[in-house]
Amino acid sequence: MKNADSLSPEHRGRPIDVVAAWRRYDADEQRLSAHVSERMLDLAGLRPGSRVLDIATGRGEPALRAAARVAPDGFVFGTDASDDMLDFARARAAAESVTNLTIVLTDGEALAGVPEQAFDAALCRWGLMFFNRPREALASARRRLRPGGTLVAAMWGAPEHVSWWSMPWGVLARLVPLPPIDRTAPGPFRYASSEAFRADLAGTGFEFDHEEEVETPLMEAATPGGLIAWCLAFGLPRALGDQPESVRMAWRRDMLIEAERYRGADGMYRLGGLTRLVVARVP
Repeated sequence: MKNADSLSPEHRGRPIDVVAAWRRYDADEQRLSAHVSERMLDLAGLRPGSRVLDIATGRGEPALRAAARVAPDGFVFGTDASDDMLDFARARAAAESVTNLTIVLTDGEALAGVPEQAFDAALCRWGLMFFNRPREALASARRRLRPGGTLVAAMWGAPEHVSWWSMPWGVLARLVPLPPIDRTAPGPFRYASSEAFRADLAGTGFEFDHEEEVETPLMEAATPGGLIAWCLAFGLPRALGDQPESVRMAWRRDMLIEAERYRGADGMYRLGGLTRLVVARVP
């Protein structure tokens, strides 16, 4: 990963474009979070011949892993509302010669163009909590599943257990007042409460089956500057970009100090968080 000092001056202390950030960090995130994707496939019971819907596919996780698992006779529909992010999935599918993955540009609430009652399993990794209308997305997913079909969703736990968010936010909160987290609005912690997600499952006709938690490293860097660069790309509130230069520089100074808490025995700096995996079924 690049050190933060290698960023252009206009990016020091400011968030950078998300697509550009993923070009830099996609391979690292694939590697670090592979265990989450693979566990989702296990929980979904995927096997050769399975028909899979992946919602909020983005850069291709876990759709491409699912395509490999269900080959040669199974298939995967990967959906997302961002064509820019799906370009990552298309490029990776081409590089890996994946032929049983269909990419569909559609929002997760409507799933337009996705056939109904056609899938054995639906997956959504770190996506549902960002939707404007997640209950509509769950209802749409249910209609696409066959009777007895399985939904496996991954979401982040409580903020205090998710260092990729709480670390940069916490540093900024010591410098300026920040609004409280709105857990009813789209964001990483909309389903931090297990009860909130279970209620939406029940309200859309799913039956809760299983839940488990797994620690997930999301980034690693060889230097504190590398950790800061990642936070500027992903784990940082947009509010930082609205702060005066003095606050942004103070934030960076304090981040260099705080980063030492996240240095492992191997000398690498890592941020991640608690991921909750939930399994539900169509009656």
